[in-house]
Amino acid sequence: MPLTGPIELRDYDPGWPERYAEQATRLREALGERVIRLQHVGSTSVPGLAAKPIIDIALEVPDSADEPAYVSDLEAAGYVLRFREPDWFEHRLFNPADGGVNLHVFSAGCPETDRMVRFRDWLRTDDADRELYLRTKRELAGRDWKYMQQYADAKTGVVDEIMARAMEH
Repeated sequence: MPLTGPIELRDYDPGWPERYAEQATRLREALGERVIRLQHVGSTSVPGLAAKPIIDIALEVPDSADEPAYVSDLEAAGYVLRFREPDWFEHRLFNPADGGVNLHVFSAGCPETDRMVRFRDWLRTDDADRELYLRTKRELAGRDWKYMQQYADAKTGVVDEIMARAMEH
């Protein structure tokens, strides 16, 4: 879907963790014991980091490909299944009807969840890499992009560089 305007980066909002906590409660109420792992990931989870004002959540369920086991309960809780990526960790993306959240659903033990959490934790503790990532995001957000995915893909090089350092520690 084409972008309708520039990419909006906002300064860190101390209310973002609270928005995550509200969603986490909503998800746990909807799925109960099927919530294997639930994490606030992405830039809104890193204090001091500017971000698009969208809360990214990684949710692991027993088997994300087994949609009958959880999708209807997420839909009943107000989430809409936007797309499936069976070739990428059986990823499913949901958004609540009221917006502002990307819910990434993976199967239990997914290495992508581990990668997201490691990246978040590294940026929370390493000032230099947090600043490098912030500068990169601001520079890329200032460019014209037809699709949001192009912006995301353009960050890959710096993300890989930062992840290499995070993996050393």
